Order: sequence, then structure tokens, then C-alpha cells
Amino acid sequence: MDEQKVKSEEFKLSGSQLIDKVKELLHEGNIRRISIKQDGNTIIELPLTIAAVGVVLAPTLAAVGAIAALVTNCSIVVERIVKE
Repeated sequence: MDEQKVKSEEFKLSGSQLIDKVKELLHEGNIRRISIKQDGNTIIELPLTIAAVGVVLAPTLAAVGAIAALVTNCSIVVERIVKE
């Protein structure tokens, strides 16, 4: 039986870079969750098990785009699944 561990990474970005980074992360298969934070507060949390279905992908990107227009500096916390 495969054990799954979760590894977190954080990226500091400007609002204009946010949508491009989220699109890039959505194409990776080992992402579990993306959290967008500003000043230490979580603005939005995207569980990618739902986004992987594809039905909610467009609204998810629209929400991220709206957030990108409002924030100047933010960070993205990415939870990746690491198989051992």
C-alpha cells in the first residue's frame, strides 16, 4: 500500500503573476490544494481534487483572476502529494 505524504511550498508573487502561477500549478498532477494568502490571511483555498474534474476549472480561474486584480502582493501555499 502506498503511503502519501504532503509537502508544502510557498511562493511570493505580485497580483499580476498570480493567475499565471495558478494555471501552471493546475497542470501539475501531484497538487492537492492551493491556498492564496495576503498578509498571512487566507483569501481563497482551492482543493484540486474538485478542480481536477474540469467542471469547476473555469469559475476557479475567474475567481483567482478577480483576486489578482485586487491584491498587490500575495503568496501561494501549495500542498503536493509525495509518494513514498
